[in-house]
Amino acid sequence: MKKIIWVCGVIAGIISVSWGVIGEAVLSDRLSLNTKMIFGYTAMLLGFSLIFVAIKNYRDNYSSGQITFGKALRIGLLITLIASTVYVLIWMIDYSYFVPDYGDKYQAQAIAELKASGASAAEIQAKAAEITSSMAKYKSSAAFRVMFTYLEILPVGIVISLIAALILKHKPKPATANI
Repeated sequence: MKKIIWVCGVIAGIISVSWGVIGEAVLSDRLSLNTKMIFGYTAMLLGFSLIFVAIKNYRDNYSSGQITFGKALRIGLLITLIASTVYVLIWMIDYSYFVPDYGDKYQAQAIAELKASGASAAEIQAKAAEITSSMAKYKSSAAFRVMFTYLEILPVGIVISLIAALILKHKPKPATANI
């Protein structure tokens, strides 16, 4: 069981972070922030689809076709934890060595999109101040970056784990007594 959890967790983490790393490097300037977000969460969903694979594999091959909701959820949450940690580690390396100006680019694009949408000067100024404050924390605190990055991916994995556990649980049928 440990092997399937580790393999699926690491692969799910790599798939989940792939859009962020490749997408930012190749298409950063050509896509809106909303489009980037959609692609990012789609990559996470694809990665976390391995939770279904792992639970079904365990249920069918190691547990005689039976698994409780709790055991299935535990497998899903362990995969989520491993995948999220891989995601965070890769992002921290990418941010530190390859895109240290991510915050500046994000802020510039967010303000440009706000201006293009026809927002008032007051709205633009308020949003710019909010982003500047957030990005100052993001740049100056590795702990804040780690926490923020975990908050991007963990909820997705938790929801997928719950759904997979509900769908794939299979309790043994009670034996009937022939009298």
